[in-house]
Formats: sequence, C-alpha cells, structure tokens
Amino acid sequence: MKKVYFDSAATTQLRSEVIHCMTEALKVEYGNPSSTHGYGRSSKSLIETARKEVAAHLNVTAAEIIFTSGGTEADNLALNSCVRDLGVTRIITSRIEHHAVLYTIQALERQHNIKVEYVALDDCGYINMDALKELLEATDDKTLVSLMHVNNEIGNILDITAVGTLCKEYGALFHSDTVQSVGHFKLDLQEIPIDFIAVAAHKFHGPKGIGFAFIRKNSGLKPLIFGGEQERGLRAGTEPVHNIAGLNEALKISYQNLDKEQAYISDLKEYFKQHISEAIPGVSFNGGCDDAIRSTYTLLNVCLPMTPEKGMMLLFQLDLKGIACSKGSACQSGAAGGSHVLSQILTDEDMAKPSLRFSFSSFNTKKEIDYVVSCLKELCEG
Repeated sequence: MKKVYFDSAATTQLRSEVIHCMTEALKVEYGNPSSTHGYGRSSKSLIETARKEVAAHLNVTAAEIIFTSGGTEADNLALNSCVRDLGVTRIITSRIEHHAVLYTIQALERQHNIKVEYVALDDCGYINMDALKELLEATDDKTLVSLMHVNNEIGNILDITAVGTLCKEYGALFHSDTVQSVGHFKLDLQEIPIDFIAVAAHKFHGPKGIGFAFIRKNSGLKPLIFGGEQERGLRAGTEPVHNIAGLNEALKISYQNLDKEQAYISDLKEYFKQHISEAIPGVSFNGGCDDAIRSTYTLLNVCLPMTPEKGMMLLFQLDLKGIACSKGSACQSGAAGGSHVLSQILTDEDMAKPSLRFSFSSFNTKKEIDYVVSCLKELCEG
C-alpha cells in the first residue's frame, strides 16, 4: 500500500535538520535556563539567540517574542489579557476563525460579559471590509479585532495590512492567528500595524508543543500562566530548550527556502486542481482556495459530487488506500454540525456532499497527486 500525506495544514513532517538540531540540544543543553551556573547559562544563551533570530524574520525586537506551548496558548494569552488587563469590552471577529480563537472569545463573553460581534463574509468567505469599518465606527467602546491571516480550512488570505490600518484609524487593538502563514509567507511586522500574532512551529516542519506570541512592545499585556519569571514574566514555566532550538531551525530553513518551496508547492496545487477537475466532472472548490492570488498555495478544499451516503465512508476508504487528508463537512466528521467554516459559505445541498482538505508541502510529489486523483475518481464512480 502506498503512503501519501496530504494533511500538512494539520501538522507537518519534521525536517531532518530540525531533528538533528533538537537531538543535539537534548544531549548538550540540558541545563535549566533559569540556573546561574554554566549549564544554565548555556541553555539560556541558546534560547535568547533563537529569540533574536526568530524576531529578525518578522522584523521585530527580541523582547516582543514570547515562546509558548503553541498557537492555542498564544491566542489565549492575547485574547484573555486584552479583556482582563487592557480594558477591552468588545471583540470583533468572524464565524470562520479557528476554534482556539472562537471558543476563547465565547468563554470571555460568558465570563466577562463582553460584547462579541461577527463581521459579515462574502460568498467565498472573505471578510467584508466595509462591514468591518461600519462595526469599528459604530461605538467608542474599547475594541479588539481578532481575524486570522490564512484560514486553515479554505485557505483564504486576509489583507492584514488593510485590517490593521483600519483598526489603527479607529483606535482598536488587532490580533491575528497567523498559524497557517508564518513560515509560508514573509511578514514584516514593522510595516503591518498589528498588536498580537500567534504562531505554531509544527505548521512549518518544526516540533509540536512549541510556538510563540508576538506582543507589540508597551502593549500592557499580562501573563496567562503564573509561576516563575521566565519569558520576561509573561509565560511561567521552565523553557523547553530543545523545542525552541527546533522551532528556530525550522523557521530559519523555511525562510531560506521560501521562494523555491513556494514555487514548487504552488505548482503541486495547480497540478492537483487541474487533474482532479479533469478526472471528476462536477468537482468544485470551497471558499477562495482555487484563487492563486487570494488563497494560500498550501491547501485546496474540494467538494466532491458524491451522495451523502457514499461520502460517509470516504475518509475511511482513503485511509485504507494510505491517503491522509482532512474532512471538511459533516459527511466525514460524525459531528452533527460539520465544519463551522463551510457551514458559513456552502448551501445545504453542498454541505451534504463530502468536502476534503488536501494540504501540501515540499515533501509531496506529482506522482502522489496522480495516485490520489485516481483513487478519488474510482471512489466517485464506484
């Protein structure tokens, strides 16, 4: 049986260089970074070097990078502290955000009685900028806007520079989950007026369990986790030196190879789109994922012309053929609601069909795409 991994939006394969880097850190840099002896100082030096190098990729200062356990914690840190410590009484978001953002905001709404407003979307799931402007100018309440840069299900890219500029004009704070974009797109945070972002290393061929928050200097943000004074007092807990080393190595390689890998993966996506369209008449693409300009080059969300009954077993059948991808609607999820993202943009008729997310990396090949398309064609016709 062939093994084909097309689920890199969920998590990525570690690069061999990252594994080597982490193994060396585990063997050599085992001192506690908070210890004052030589072992501790050496571990601390590795962390601070990594912080500076990570910051340089985003054109920010090292002091603005706070290492966390991943994107979810980074999102929670920013959202919770904005309400608890910065006086935010209203949050503007969308209904297609990652659950790390949506569920956190819903909890803040219950616990702190903040006002939550959802910006309108167009038919493809893009943010309606006029509607966002109307929400921002409607009140003088202290407001936080939280909108993701690249949607993890349908790949839509948000113009975060335009959103940040609008937020600045109306005195609103701006947070963005950039988990699907850092390592895949260049971001200059001196040029983009944004206050907080969240990042996870395992989305760009780094280890799981490590990420970081960018927190604009002098923001006033307070810690979510209390204990020691690690991470400039904003994130208590002994730092995972090997994971930080792995994150730094993965990000460095991603940006060193960005142009080459972006071109290679973009070509894979176009090849997949062309061949599945030819092989399966009636196939469609959800959201803006087939737009080469306004969508990420790393994923394609496909709606297949298949009955709900046949669609129920589709992921299982693909798994038996060694193909890994992600579900996109209730047909595969077993959950009554299905995809909260697709439910905002698809008709009931299309929601009943199976939708699958295929996400790509530089480890994939066109031969793998040929195999996947042939399997999908067989299952659609069978």
